[in-house]
Amino acid sequence: MLTIGTHMSIADGLAKMAENVVKMEANTMQIFSRNPRGSGYRTYNEAEIARFRQIREENHLGPVLAHAPYTMNLASAKKEVYEFACMVIREDIARMDALGIEYIVFHPGSHTGIGAGEGIQNIIRGLNQAITGRENITVLLETMSGKGTEIGVSFEQLRAIREGMLYPEKVGICLDTCHVFAAGYDIVKDLDGVLAEFDRVLDLSLLRAIHLNDSMMPFGSHKDRHATIGDGEIGLSALLQVLGHPLLRELPFYLETPLDDQGHKKEIAMLRKKLA
Repeated sequence: MLTIGTHMSIADGLAKMAENVVKMEANTMQIFSRNPRGSGYRTYNEAEIARFRQIREENHLGPVLAHAPYTMNLASAKKEVYEFACMVIREDIARMDALGIEYIVFHPGSHTGIGAGEGIQNIIRGLNQAITGRENITVLLETMSGKGTEIGVSFEQLRAIREGMLYPEKVGICLDTCHVFAAGYDIVKDLDGVLAEFDRVLDLSLLRAIHLNDSMMPFGSHKDRHATIGDGEIGLSALLQVLGHPLLRELPFYLETPLDDQGHKKEIAMLRKKLA
């Protein structure tokens, strides 16, 4: 069964987000762990948490993915930026784990001039101070488009981060179709080749989730601009191949396309129909 959902608005409560997922006929969802452009977060009371879990169980919702805020940069050499990032990832791993959420994903960060090697070492230190090894939640590194000084543009960079982990078993990968396409991995013409490369460098067992997005920008552009499914440079046919690929189809898929809830409901229905 296709496990597909979309990113839910942080303005809604936890139970309300789950209710909206059911209404749009999705069977999983992604939420922000806190304000995506700031530092604040909502504290959920026990009644809301219980209702959230009840909705998940009654509707057989798949793995929930929390997304860390964009303001977090674990690769930074600036003390205040780095300390903030370390605090956020430490707190959010613990908070999302306590909610029973399966995955938390984050953009590895931008080295902003110190070099990818130093940036990767900062990320490693930041994750190692945040992951205790006792969590049920898995932390996912997201594949990135490579704009500016972003880290995560190559599978090798993600492998280097994992290799520095004290608890590597707690760290997996989230593949973003828009990002890898923009980074120069040709999922349109050579999806099998891209997956073989992922397996060679990282191991496909580490791939736990997929952000399913079309791309406004052309192949290899290193620009991160999401498009609705079928309206971008990747195209519907190629994204259906991703959804239906035997090595990927059992994974959870999360839409981050520029649509509201009704638009995502139609997008999900269209994808289910095309795959039927």
